[in-house]
Amino acid sequence: MGANPAIMSAGEICSREVDTVNYDESALEAARRMRDRQVGALVVVDGMTPVGVLTDRDLTVRVLAVGLEPQATRVSQVMTPSPTTIREDESIQAGLGYMRAGRFRRLPVVGRDGRLVGILALDDVLELVAGELADVGHLLRRESPHRWLGRQT
Repeated sequence: MGANPAIMSAGEICSREVDTVNYDESALEAARRMRDRQVGALVVVDGMTPVGVLTDRDLTVRVLAVGLEPQATRVSQVMTPSPTTIREDESIQAGLGYMRAGRFRRLPVVGRDGRLVGILALDDVLELVAGELADVGHLLRRESPHRWLGRQT
């Protein structure tokens, strides 16, 4: 079987390729980056420190729906500021707790210095857990083949 998700850290499972946008870029530049990279969210950074999160929904509700000009609107005006982050040495369970409490699906992962090192997505955690469950299922089938075939021994 693979790694045990119960003891893995956020840094072990996070994606190190993070789509970012600078806080002083325009909403239009951010929207184009989302389109080009085919993502629905960007981590807003100042240097490499996360200062916000910007989603496609933020652009729709906070820019388009209120009639702001996307080219003139700065990301800092419409982002969700002060994002919840997780340190790379914290557990996946801690990350799931943050996601549940904040009702979001992605967490920026930071090093001890607070700089962005990755992104932890709920989909990544679910994929890991699903793989572990599949491994357990294979083991059970191998150990009890007749039970899985509906036969009694």
